[in-house]
Amino acid sequence: MINLRNDYASIAHPKILSKMVELQNNTFVGYGLDEISDAAKLIIQKEVGQLNAEVCFLVGGTITNKVLISHILKPYEAVVSVESGHINVHETGTIEQGGHKIITVPHHLGKMKVADLNRAVMMHTDEHMVKPKLVYITQATEYGTLYTKQELQEISEYCKEHNLYLFVDGARLGVALTTEHTDLTIKDLAVMTDAFYIGGTKCGALLGEALVIMNEEMKHEIRYSIKHFGGMYAKGFVAGIQFKTLFEDGLYYQIARCQNDLASNLTKGLKELGVKFLMETETNQIFPIFSNEIIKKLEKHLMFELWEKGENESTIRFVCHYLLTESDIKKALEIIQEQL
Repeated sequence: MINLRNDYASIAHPKILSKMVELQNNTFVGYGLDEISDAAKLIIQKEVGQLNAEVCFLVGGTITNKVLISHILKPYEAVVSVESGHINVHETGTIEQGGHKIITVPHHLGKMKVADLNRAVMMHTDEHMVKPKLVYITQATEYGTLYTKQELQEISEYCKEHNLYLFVDGARLGVALTTEHTDLTIKDLAVMTDAFYIGGTKCGALLGEALVIMNEEMKHEIRYSIKHFGGMYAKGFVAGIQFKTLFEDGLYYQIARCQNDLASNLTKGLKELGVKFLMETETNQIFPIFSNEIIKKLEKHLMFELWEKGENESTIRFVCHYLLTESDIKKALEIIQEQL
């Protein structure tokens, strides 16, 4: 069975596991206050070009979103997200459980447009409604698409003009930064946003995300919120070891680039077979369309997610992870060709 279901299918990259074994007899201060975590934070600060940025390690994406949003918003303030946004669709009401409404706007291939954002802001006019305060977007999006530098700049400028925070979910930031289609760098992201996170879980880490905060208001007492909402783990050095390993010699980008290249080759092969797609994607997620009959046959050989079910044909999602090989891609294409 070839696993094309997700990009967090393995325990961790061998270099991370090797480093953990190397340090297994060391002891550390807990809660991310150790020297390796400090070194990892400094590497990330230099990488994003913001030496004053606050860097916090959390265990996963959902808790990172929950902590940051709950930390900075007042009870009557709301977050604006596209309808397909992860916090709106795949986080089981965790933002709402924290007491904050999600104002949704239409998505355009997974992305937010300023016109829709403005419409949502203008519709909330007084104290009888929640107040839009934080804009949440993802890079790459849930559809594997990307914000260009100009698109992010437009959203950033709008947020500054209307006193809104801008927060970027970077669960798949690695693939977003390494695709040949992007013109946006991690330094650009640090300049244009108030906060974002670097996803480790979906890019070779055992677990963990690195929350990077530029906005001084957001930095204030953030560790209290991390602890309060259950995002602070005692063995914080485990994250420190991982992110130091990922960023000290470019491993993070190597893994992400590998995932993109595999997806590109899979896409090319599917197109040669005449397969239709829901949309053109730019990273390691692709969305081919097959008849429901063929999908049932493919399920016997390939692992994937059913994305949009239709009466006669449906969209599925293939996600490429770094442990896949070109041989796996070739075999997957042969299986699909047999069924077609």
